[in-house]
Amino acid sequence: MDSLVSTEWLAAELGAADLRIVDASYFLPEHGRDAATEFADAHIPGAVFLNLKTVADTASPYPTMLPSTDAFTQAMQALGIGATARVVIYDASPIHSSARAWWMLRHFGFEEVAILDGGLAKWQAEHRVTESGDAAPLPATPSCLSPRGDVRTIADMRETLVGGAEQVLDARSAARFSGEEPETRPGVASGHIPGAKHLHYATLFNPDGTWKSRANLRTAFENSGVDLSRPIVTTCGSGITAAVLAFGAHLLGVETALYDGSWSEWGADPSTPKATGAIA
Repeated sequence: MDSLVSTEWLAAELGAADLRIVDASYFLPEHGRDAATEFADAHIPGAVFLNLKTVADTASPYPTMLPSTDAFTQAMQALGIGATARVVIYDASPIHSSARAWWMLRHFGFEEVAILDGGLAKWQAEHRVTESGDAAPLPATPSCLSPRGDVRTIADMRETLVGGAEQVLDARSAARFSGEEPETRPGVASGHIPGAKHLHYATLFNPDGTWKSRANLRTAFENSGVDLSRPIVTTCGSGITAAVLAFGAHLLGVETALYDGSWSEWGADPSTPKATGAIA
C-alpha cells in the first residue's frame, strides 16, 4: 500500500478484512468546530474516530503530546487497529491533522499506514457514500509496539542549537515564524527557534486539498533552505502541522524527526533563546 492513496483506491478497497479507516480530524479553538460531532454526522463507511485531543499525554501542560506506548496500544485496540492492519487515515481539517495520526502510528511501529489524498472533502465532492452515527470498531489482534527514535525533546533541541546536527524546519505561518503575529496561547512568546528554516505546511497542498506532486514538494523543501540529504527535525505550534512536513518529506523518501513540544513548549520556556524578524 502506498503512503498516499486516492479516493478511487479506497472506494475499491472498502470492506477488505484487513483494512481500517480512521478519521483523525482535529480542530483548533479558532476553527469553532467539533471533530467528534462532525464524525457522527458523516464519515467514510467503516471509519473509526481517533481523537487527537485524548490519544495524547493528557497530563502534559502542552497540547497533543505523544501518549505512552501502553496508552497508545490500548487506544488502538479500542479502535480495532491491530499490528497486521492496513490503516488509511483522513481528515476534514484545515490543518490536515491526518498527518499527525499517520506520524503517531508510524512512530509506534505500524508499517502499513497511508493518508487519503484530499481527505473527506474530496470523498464527498465526488458524491461517494458516507454514513452517520457512532463507530463500530472491528476486533483487532493485540500489537506489540516498538517506538521509533524520531521524537525530539526540548533538551535535544538545545543540543541541536549548539551542534547543528539536525536542520530545524518550522511549519507555522510566516507571520508567526517571524513574530509579527502574536501567539494565541497564554504565556507563549513570539518568534522561532534560532537558526530554524521556514516552510508553511499549507504550501504543500493544491487548492482542492490534495498533495502537490513530488516534484513540487521537492521544490518547496529546497526553497525553504533545507538540505534534504541532511537530517531534519520538524516543528510547529503543537506538533500537528510539523507532521505535515514529516509526511511531505516521507513522500520524497526522506525520514525526519519531530519536536513534539514544538513552539508551545519552546516559546513558553523563559530560558530558551528566541529569534524574530523577517524570513531570509
